[in-house]
Amino acid sequence: MKSISQFATAALVGTFCFASSAFAGPGEDMARAHFASIGSGKVDALNAAYTDTSVLEWVGGPLDGVYTGQAKIGEVWKKFTGAQGALKVDVTNIQENANPAGVTVTADVRFSGKNTIPVRYVLTYRGDKLSSEVWQIDPKLGK
Repeated sequence: MKSISQFATAALVGTFCFASSAFAGPGEDMARAHFASIGSGKVDALNAAYTDTSVLEWVGGPLDGVYTGQAKIGEVWKKFTGAQGALKVDVTNIQENANPAGVTVTADVRFSGKNTIPVRYVLTYRGDKLSSEVWQIDPKLGK
């Protein structure tokens, strides 16, 4: 027969494991909001995350290129959301890594609508602003 302390320990460990996987960090929350804004075409919300020194590196597809600054990045999102319309957003394999200088979030994101666009995402936040963003079209994620 197990002692009360063994049951208490098992319950505490189970609670810790659940809690650690149930709560996203601030970077993951910001990334999920960013993905949702892309899917819903909210360019103003997207633009609010950038500064004049932010960099978006779009790898693959018709918007392939490197864009710097809030204004240039906003133009890209206007083109993209205008062409695609509303998109369903599926996020998998999301990971957040943080230290006092910033947060990096990586994720596999599939945007589905007129087209299915499989993207390997890397976002770097400094404070609550995106300092860099990599949008990598990755056909193997579309399978």
